Amino acid sequence: MPGPLHGYRIIDLTQMVSGPMATMILGDQGADVVKVEPTVSGDATRAPASTKRAMTPIFAVINRSKRSVAINLKDPRGVELLKGLVSGADVFIQNFRPGAAERMGIGEAVMRRVKPDLIYVSISGFGERGPYAHKRVYDPVVQALSGLAAIQADVATGRPRMMRLIVPDKVTALTAAQAITAALLARERTGKGNHVELAMLDAVIAFIWPEGMARYTFAGGGGHAAGNSVRDLVFQTADGYITVGAVSDAEWTGLARAAGHPEWIDDPRFKTPRGRAKYVDQRLELTQEALRSKSSAQWLARFDAEDVPCAPILSREDLFRDQQIAANELIVESVHPHAGAMRQPRPAVRYDATPTKIERPAPMLGEHTDEVLGEIGISGEKIAQLRQAGVIG
Repeated sequence: MPGPLHGYRIIDLTQMVSGPMATMILGDQGADVVKVEPTVSGDATRAPASTKRAMTPIFAVINRSKRSVAINLKDPRGVELLKGLVSGADVFIQNFRPGAAERMGIGEAVMRRVKPDLIYVSISGFGERGPYAHKRVYDPVVQALSGLAAIQADVATGRPRMMRLIVPDKVTALTAAQAITAALLARERTGKGNHVELAMLDAVIAFIWPEGMARYTFAGGGGHAAGNSVRDLVFQTADGYITVGAVSDAEWTGLARAAGHPEWIDDPRFKTPRGRAKYVDQRLELTQEALRSKSSAQWLARFDAEDVPCAPILSREDLFRDQQIAANELIVESVHPHAGAMRQPRPAVRYDATPTKIERPAPMLGEHTDEVLGEIGISGEKIAQLRQAGVIG
């Protein structure tokens, strides 16, 4: 059975991570994603590929389920080819800096004349307006400006720290994929397309707000009474590390019993959720002191017996041995026709009637140029002429 987005075509001009990961999600769900890349260099994440592999790991994962067309958009003939692709598409997505698409002749107004009900998607770093709109941006810049780096500050020194993952790009990708699907649904109901504008900064601030900005949510002094803890939920045991946490009264009672400290249950500091939040550092310090005495396996068995949320802290290598991950059949192995054997996660969402799957391996630069241009009526002879002229790759 085809995926839930089978029959929709997406013309994807995005590079790096936020846009390509969004369209990967849609491609896994069955959409026909045509990735349009510059003829010489392609997507910036293609390089530097190792001498043993045809592409980088990040490119191989977030550009799966797509076809690649190489077009020189600095040539007017290349722009006309792109318009031909858009004429039969449902979604057009780009993540150039604001104003760049218009200067290239591929802005929203132009493309809407080509396809009136088009979903046109613009992803930017900071938005279409404002003093930062035209700044170059990468993930750490958004981590800095959104407050994410401050939230991760070092406990001892207060020095802000970056997340070691490209979280803003990925949060933007998830937000974009959902927004595109919603715009397609709206078009089914109204017959009208949308210009979907998404700033990485906006996506990340919305993402961190519920708990990261809890003390600032209610204006006029009605904010969250408790401060943020300077500790995380990583606890050292006699032989490793685990995480364990308690939110409800029942969970806290279970944690106290499992830890061998039933007196914590009636401690006036910890008897209520509000108190446990107010005295969070003292509570976590006591928990850490107790957990040093036994192994991770012993503590996890105790907490599981009391129905307290807990887990071992796995290394990246441990992921391939974990029983739950194996039961979920999450990590799949395949052989890329150009890059060789690889492992990656299957699409996270499962549908029973319209199953998702990795539709195809990530493409080589321009691998499907002839195929896709043929689908819009460009003859083989014309394709050869365009290639000789450097319009396509």
